[in-house]
Amino acid sequence: MKTAIIGLPMVGKTSLFTILTGVHEGAARMGSLEARVGITKVPDARVDALAKLYQPPKITYATVEYFDFPSISKEALRDPSYLASLRVADALAHVLRVFESDTVPHEKGSVDPMRDFEDVEVELMLSDLVVVEKRMERVDKDRKKIKSPDLDQEFALLERLKAELEANRPLRGLEYNAEEEKRIRGFQFLSQKPMLCVLNLGEKDASRMHEVEEEYRKGPFAGRKNTAVTAICGQIEAELAELKPEEAKELLSSYGLKESGMERLISATYSLLGLMSFLTAGETEVRAWTIPMHSRAVNAAGAIHSDFEKKFIRAEVVNWQALIDHDGYPGVKEKGLLRLEGKEYIVKDGDVLVIRHS
Repeated sequence: MKTAIIGLPMVGKTSLFTILTGVHEGAARMGSLEARVGITKVPDARVDALAKLYQPPKITYATVEYFDFPSISKEALRDPSYLASLRVADALAHVLRVFESDTVPHEKGSVDPMRDFEDVEVELMLSDLVVVEKRMERVDKDRKKIKSPDLDQEFALLERLKAELEANRPLRGLEYNAEEEKRIRGFQFLSQKPMLCVLNLGEKDASRMHEVEEEYRKGPFAGRKNTAVTAICGQIEAELAELKPEEAKELLSSYGLKESGMERLISATYSLLGLMSFLTAGETEVRAWTIPMHSRAVNAAGAIHSDFEKKFIRAEVVNWQALIDHDGYPGVKEKGLLRLEGKEYIVKDGDVLVIRHS
């Protein structure tokens, strides 16, 4: 899962990237664009609990890959390397500055998160409009040379995209059928990518983080498709990164928070992209595997190994909590909580699977 962290200058996006990944200035860069790349483990209490039960030599958490992009601007979006790198992301995390600071000036002279959001949205849409118009010219030339229903259908779809963009609406708000999705997948339109709006609050607002999140979710972001909202406080996250787990828990509790901004951000990204985790657990390894929601057991088997998908017979399935409560597999078998499921079984978040294959 690749998530691009974007935003205007001085909003806290680079600090957020460092907190998430532990990657500091001077670390590995990606191509001429010089975006930094970092991987973070997805915190998962279920993995921790199962690891405590089985004490395996290997514990593997799910991971998220983050890209820290230079500040977004008209100039950056004309840079082919910037665009190419941004297009490979599965989602965009747009950091919006909500915090006030006398020592950190805003490039536009005042703090206005929705103005900043709309300004960046416009740049993404304009970038997509250039791609659409160029493709329309090409398809139109081809249509004049040959009669082709396929070209006619593509041109009609491009006209629809162009109309949406010219009406100042991002492409993530449109509904697409399977054929249309297939046609436009290769363009990797920026305004079509799922958008996570990350509100970066000041310390004085940290205790009402959930409230602020809801205000934006039900207010200016209400009704926007494939758009999610989460709030963090970069200042607190920086402190948390330096503390031991127990001390971090105390600091969060002092602000009335149960989880860190990092956990909230990752959880919101998973939800936005329609992802979840199933688990495998035993004496050799405890591991979380990331798959799309509503995946079948046979697809989950394929996430572990392609041979498991091809030679799938059955999956032994139990909820992770049942394994903990009954002290492992013997206990859940005795209670009849371990089920055998076929390839069409829809895997649930937190299922622990053992794949039987030929």
